[in-house]
Amino acid sequence: MLTEFDTTLPSIRQVQNLIKQTTPVELKLLTQDVITGKVLWQDSQCICIVDENSQQIIIWKQAIAYIKPKS
Repeated sequence: MLTEFDTTLPSIRQVQNLIKQTTPVELKLLTQDVITGKVLWQDSQCICIVDENSQQIIIWKQAIAYIKPKS
């Protein structure tokens, strides 16, 4: 079953802002792994982070504990 990509949700809009502003983020997974980089894109199921080595990492949203902007 496909989930609609609902751009009215605050979480979706916030991630879209991180993409537009190319804000570096820290993304923590439920496995306790931490990924840092910039959000390249998101869809209803996944988010793509590009790290400092230009490596693209696709992460299932259900695996994410949190995303926070790096200061």
